[in-house]
Amino acid sequence: MKKILFRKLLRDYISFFLIALFSSSIIIWVFQAVNYLDIMIEDGRDYIVYINYSLLNFPKIISRLFPFVLFFSLYYVTTKYENNNELIIFWNFGVHKIELTNFIIKISLVLMIMQILLSSIIVPKTQDAARNFLRTSSVNFFENFIKPQKFNDTIRGVTIYSESKDQDGNLNNLYLKKENEDGFQITYAKKGVFKEFNKIPVLVLYDGETIKGGISGITNFSFTKSDFALNKLKTNTTTYIKTQELSSLKLYKCVSSIHLSVQKKPDEKIENCSLNNLKNIYKEIYKRLVIPFYIPLLALITFLLILSSKENSNYYKLKIFTFLFGLFFIIFSETTVRLISENLLSNSLIISMPYLSFLILYLFLFKKLNFKSFAL
Repeated sequence: MKKILFRKLLRDYISFFLIALFSSSIIIWVFQAVNYLDIMIEDGRDYIVYINYSLLNFPKIISRLFPFVLFFSLYYVTTKYENNNELIIFWNFGVHKIELTNFIIKISLVLMIMQILLSSIIVPKTQDAARNFLRTSSVNFFENFIKPQKFNDTIRGVTIYSESKDQDGNLNNLYLKKENEDGFQITYAKKGVFKEFNKIPVLVLYDGETIKGGISGITNFSFTKSDFALNKLKTNTTTYIKTQELSSLKLYKCVSSIHLSVQKKPDEKIENCSLNNLKNIYKEIYKRLVIPFYIPLLALITFLLILSSKENSNYYKLKIFTFLFGLFFIIFSETTVRLISENLLSNSLIISMPYLSFLILYLFLFKKLNFKSFAL
């Protein structure tokens, strides 16, 4: 009978957790997807880049929501069981409260491993893949990012200004400035139209003048028609690999090269592996491998609720205290990232917090619950 009770409880916990996690993640993803429209509109990217970039950010949202949704799910289902007098069934069939606590700890350890895999392997891989779409994609919709009466510098080394834009997409009174290693080029034109020749995007300019400056001096010439090719231009969108996009194995190799190798030098083959970036690397490792250890602690906090029944006058206060206590550790786990430094000793104290907190709380519950079972 105990197995049936535990199986039902587990099914209720997991089903509510998964529904809450994916529904809340989808809501946040929709809001973020709207913001990602700037990638297509302002940077001139096509729809495929936008869709892939948006979808690949979904695992990151799940990873960030995972601890809070888990705590809320355990809290909600446990209080629901108590309000419906379903926990009494457990006690009547000989299930001790410490047994129930140990059961949920085992489940939380499995979920903790899932979160570690998600945050240390899946999320960095998908983040790098999303950024790779921006690195390898080109600007396709040039008409989108040029806004009238605004200096548009989306394209690297090129600034474009247009006084107005008519319904046919014609740009009026254009100003273009192109900078490179050899010098600069400034072009004025009364009219500009985007066209495509042999799949090469070109801004066709009419009735204008171009000024070129370089080592040889400044030259200028007027034109009635001139083509400004856009196929070899790159955007200013960040394309370098960030620390959060590096694989956990690379982060480990970087730290090892600094602390464990004979030369004590960072591995130059690994992106962002430098002494100046060591603090950020420690923070990223902490987020991936240490913060998930708060999950068993959050699961244990919810079982403060079984210290008392709903008939007790202090049960309402216990519910509020339990929720705020869990919320505190969720916020605390995220804010401790800022405390991570290059000092290994201070970092070790921060890293030990989830383990020490879990041990103290478990010993407290073990003493309280076993004492109550003995008294009964």
